[in-house]
Amino acid sequence: MGLPRAGLWLKRLWVLLQVALQVAVGKVLLTLFPDRVKQHIVAMNQKNPHFSYDNWVPTLYSTQYFWFVLKVHWQRLEDTTKRGGLAPNSPVVRLSGQRCNIWDFMQGNRPLVLNFGSYFSSIADFLIIYIEEAHASDGWAFKNNVVIRNHRNLQDRLRAARLLLDRSPPCPVVVDSMENRSSQLYAALPDRLYVLQARRILYKGKPGPWNYHPEEVRAVLEKLHS
Repeated sequence: MGLPRAGLWLKRLWVLLQVALQVAVGKVLLTLFPDRVKQHIVAMNQKNPHFSYDNWVPTLYSTQYFWFVLKVHWQRLEDTTKRGGLAPNSPVVRLSGQRCNIWDFMQGNRPLVLNFGSYFSSIADFLIIYIEEAHASDGWAFKNNVVIRNHRNLQDRLRAARLLLDRSPPCPVVVDSMENRSSQLYAALPDRLYVLQARRILYKGKPGPWNYHPEEVRAVLEKLHS
């Protein structure tokens, strides 16, 4: 059911103050101790081969950063998914434009991995759900990133998602509705991993990007089919 509306807004206010303080302190530290901050950020991203400090840091603690981080934390306040609970059957859209739901991709008792691509295709099914852009070119943008503006309508989102097809994903790709129902119900922004089975949540990964761990999905599926 989520939090009562009054309690939710109080929690949102508290999160707003926390994020504002984080941004203010971060700006000060980045100005006074740039080398120390760089060491910390590089250490956090050492497992990401695509991370570039020079591309990322100029946007850190910017106005766009503030609003994006605030949106992510506000969304997590309404996260009601839990391991063992019923998986939300939120609406999604195939790249052909056909509307469907997440449960439509579940086959019998086979696990369905959300937001994850290519492993264990013989024992599980996979579904990539393309949600709103975390780093849109007219939002919290990075240098040298793919230029994709915030999606104004479903066609914008479908066009952006079709760029994934250039990488030949070995599983279906769908997009979230423009109401962002999948993103909201699964607290998926900016990225997240789930394993569903029999319409229930078998595994719920922690929020990305720092806690996005595909190897945990591998371990879950190996244990399930050992």
